[in-house]
Amino acid sequence: MRSACWIIAAALPLLVSACDSAETNAEQAPSRSLAEIREAGTLVVVTRNAPTTWYIGRDGEPSGPEHDLVESFAESIGVAVEYELRGTVADALDAVENGQADLAAAGLTRTEDRRDRFRFGPAYQPVTQQVVCRRDNVQPESVADLIGLDIEVIADSSYVERLEALKADGHPELEWRADPQVDTEQLLRRVWEREIDCTVADSTIVDINRRYYPELIAPFNLSSEQQLGWVMPQARDDLGDAVEDWLAEFRDSGQLEDLRERYYGFFALFDYVDTAVYIRRIRERFPQYDAYFREAAQEYDLPYMLLAAQGYQESHWNAAARSPTGVRGIMMLTLNTAREMGVRDRLDARQSIFGGAKYLARMKQRFVPEVTEPDRTWLALAAYNVGRAHMHDAQTLARKQGLDPHRWGDLKKVLPLLSEPEYYNDLKYGYARGTEPVRYVRRIREYQHILANQVD
Repeated sequence: MRSACWIIAAALPLLVSACDSAETNAEQAPSRSLAEIREAGTLVVVTRNAPTTWYIGRDGEPSGPEHDLVESFAESIGVAVEYELRGTVADALDAVENGQADLAAAGLTRTEDRRDRFRFGPAYQPVTQQVVCRRDNVQPESVADLIGLDIEVIADSSYVERLEALKADGHPELEWRADPQVDTEQLLRRVWEREIDCTVADSTIVDINRRYYPELIAPFNLSSEQQLGWVMPQARDDLGDAVEDWLAEFRDSGQLEDLRERYYGFFALFDYVDTAVYIRRIRERFPQYDAYFREAAQEYDLPYMLLAAQGYQESHWNAAARSPTGVRGIMMLTLNTAREMGVRDRLDARQSIFGGAKYLARMKQRFVPEVTEPDRTWLALAAYNVGRAHMHDAQTLARKQGLDPHRWGDLKKVLPLLSEPEYYNDLKYGYARGTEPVRYVRRIREYQHILANQVD
């Protein structure tokens, strides 16, 4: 079911901590039963406007991990979704407690204090609280090193809960400020601008924002792994049971893994130097090729920023790039591929970009209809890098191992095995450096993500 409407109930910061909480109310207002929700035909969900929850994508449509989960659940119980957006998770929790929403899907950490107030749905996403500082400012390595630093966190959050526990457990001199008027992204920017020394944020939020502010570091974890879950009124066992049944099926079908791959699968080890250089080249080098990528993407029905990100992965947008193996140009085409794509001069930027786009589009067409988006794009990129023949072998190997040959999440598990004799000796096309296409796709997705944040 698609959204019935969006109700914007507060100012919408770009990013809010996934761990806000609120002061406990004495009693919760009456809440709707699952039967009443079904009868009304609408599930009222409170969430936040943030890249880890709910946001409007570049196509003008709502997106985000929580959005996609909620839409799937609503479809399973046969209703539409009415979203109410709140500026903080404290406000989101209040909305559930006051009977203004059926549930909160807002990146909420499952904590003991919150369990006393609400019914939690099952865990669906692991996160870790991390200390975040700027690399050329301070680099604490332990809780003791935080003493004396200028630390600011979101008020009414599980970050505050954790800091209070650490203060009581052997660190009485630990101090911080809790600001109820800011969100996590604002605090991360304050750290980056050296206005404060450090803050605390969830690992998923840190992963995203370090791509925007590469000087940020997460020197150590403040907590062990925690889990996110949806929040419902205490009395709503019927709604909670429905959520549990749906999530079990959603997880068993592989859809939860697909969702994590879609939103977080391209975040791996952070490379500060590479990211900083990339952001500089977006400003200095990319503008002269921007129009070519736009035109080629339109002609071959490809995502413009994906094609541009692929060009950077191939050559760092260097039109004169050459490899000892014979590939050349921005899209690093082999001589044979260039000829097939009608490229006469591989060092001509426009010809190379159009040739690369044409070849990528051809790779997308060479997979069976069972390969759907976005997996079709990831498989095509991998084939661009390692060759369609080796992708055929990877699909064969996936079938042998009981995995889905049409899903990128499964293929990236078996591709590295193509370099091991016990596997490639039994495959048609033999040895391949299978880790390279996995890394290739991940880096392109990461570059695309950063580029989308840098270019209007």
